[in-house]
Amino acid sequence: MPTAYFKTPVGIARIIEEEGYIASISIRDEEYEIEPAPTSLLQSAIDQLNEYFVGERKEFTFPIKQTGSDFQQEVWDELTKIPYGATITYTQQSNQMNNPLAIRAIAAANGRNHLWVVVPCHRVIGANGSLTGYAGGIWRKKWLLEHEAKVMGVGQTKLDF
Repeated sequence: MPTAYFKTPVGIARIIEEEGYIASISIRDEEYEIEPAPTSLLQSAIDQLNEYFVGERKEFTFPIKQTGSDFQQEVWDELTKIPYGATITYTQQSNQMNNPLAIRAIAAANGRNHLWVVVPCHRVIGANGSLTGYAGGIWRKKWLLEHEAKVMGVGQTKLDF
């Protein structure tokens, strides 16, 4: 599978293309050699992620597709409905999915999201406002939320916890 690495303000993003879709974007702590993207789709993903990080993009338009159960697909689809710069709680997400008793299963599915930033699981927070449950590390979740708040120019632009 074609793979590209992209340096972001919070680490190295690994982007994997599969069958004409971006199938995975993950953040890494390790250093990788940054080389030109081997495909135009990977280059498009890099360009759009760069635009996101400089505050010029709020939505992504490249094709995405990640492997998961029907339930996981439903959870991930719900994540894409959270507006840029906004947050919801796990309880709100479960209520929006008409499945209020599935909070833990929904949180687990959020944690299995393979499309970092593009499927914005970082926008889901604890009921008490805490920044919980983020595979990329809480400090990255905080950075992403602060970045989006700053770009939007609304509300609190620094999170303290």
